[in-house]
Amino acid sequence: MTNILCIGAGYVGGSTMPILASHCPEHRVVLVDINEKRIAAWQSDQLPIYEPGLDEIVRQTRGKNLFFSTEVNRHIAEADIIFVSVNTPTKMFGKGAGKAADLQYWEKTARQILENSTSSKIVVEKSTLPVRTAEAMERILNSNSNGLHFDVLSNPEFLAEGTAVRDMQNPDRVLIGGRETESGQRAVEALVELYAKWVPRDRIITTNLWSSELSKLVANAFLAQRISSINAISALCEKTEADINEVAYAIGRDERIGRYFLRASVGFGGSCYKKDILNLVYLCEHYGLPEVARYWEQVVVMNEYQEARFASNMVASMFNTIAGKRIALFGAAFKANTNDTRESPALEVCRALLEERADVVITDPHALENARNDLGELAKRVTFEPDPYIAANNAHAIAILTEWSQYTQLDYERIYNSMVKPAFIFDGRNLLDHKKLYQMGFNVHPIGKPPLTRLTTNHRA
Repeated sequence: MTNILCIGAGYVGGSTMPILASHCPEHRVVLVDINEKRIAAWQSDQLPIYEPGLDEIVRQTRGKNLFFSTEVNRHIAEADIIFVSVNTPTKMFGKGAGKAADLQYWEKTARQILENSTSSKIVVEKSTLPVRTAEAMERILNSNSNGLHFDVLSNPEFLAEGTAVRDMQNPDRVLIGGRETESGQRAVEALVELYAKWVPRDRIITTNLWSSELSKLVANAFLAQRISSINAISALCEKTEADINEVAYAIGRDERIGRYFLRASVGFGGSCYKKDILNLVYLCEHYGLPEVARYWEQVVVMNEYQEARFASNMVASMFNTIAGKRIALFGAAFKANTNDTRESPALEVCRALLEERADVVITDPHALENARNDLGELAKRVTFEPDPYIAANNAHAIAILTEWSQYTQLDYERIYNSMVKPAFIFDGRNLLDHKKLYQMGFNVHPIGKPPLTRLTTNHRA
């Protein structure tokens, strides 16, 4: 039996370790975290993260070979393999503020591993880290004077929130980076053997440490770049009366481009894209590549422009004032099938509308509590309502900001009848049937398409 430990029971550790435990029943898997409330949630029927299918896997493995604990030091001592999955937010102070990764939690964890280890171990970077961070971890861990040896591997996750269970169960690739030494390659093979329990060998890619670390940042940068690219064209479509869906379909049929990540929207969000791109920008600046840095920074600039443009269009369309008007935001999570609101475009739009003194109400099937926390003091000025019909009642406008499938199934005739006229829908995900909504009486403002508006307030086509 191998004792496997994951330090950090947040989204990454919490999404990956239960699945690892389910496929490796002969091994013991422990998730530890200093957050007692989070660990208690993992041990309850209300998990701290929402991910389709995850609760069933946790129930099947918890108490058998999957355990949750706050006793970090004890489990470090017992572990053979340690996954490090602690938070690495963007640094907000000192050198690199606003771009570089804040590695204080990661370094504290490295020193904690060193202080509590009585045997040699394999340490696996699961957090997204700047290239060559593993070298610093090696120096800390192998500074011991009691003869212990630590092999550091890079094993970045490529999960998409909302489909993390499926992605982990059937990954398109698993990336493992290690030192090209005899000891390093043994460590790589040990991790390969774990994944090979359910992942075909030809999908397990092994590289050197630095290629693995950089690949994670580059993968997220490329995905975000495609989103910003199609969103930039959506602005042009609105000016020229082209249809962004038709443009995306036409270019996506080119096999060199492909059809994925070409859906225009209010913008990308989540914990990774912006943070990882800014980290990449900082690395390029650090290594004297300012032109490369500016290229990637523009991806973030374009995303912020799209969010601001959406909110600005709402104000302009509603007679240049939304002060005192009730506006219902459908969606708080940054994407469907998750309760994650980090860097959510919905919350950025919310902040912009509050600046204009709108009366904002947010509805979401799973993310209201996280939205309340992320908005901080502004949450006092927002109404949080789980029922979309109640949220839309007496509203002047609705904004679709998360692509929840539930929003395609609502009775919009009922919603229209409950709203103040003229009634507006701003579809930030191009999720709905815009012609049908227009026929009901709505003024419809999609992304990357001409708006469907009417001159009179009571005309029904």
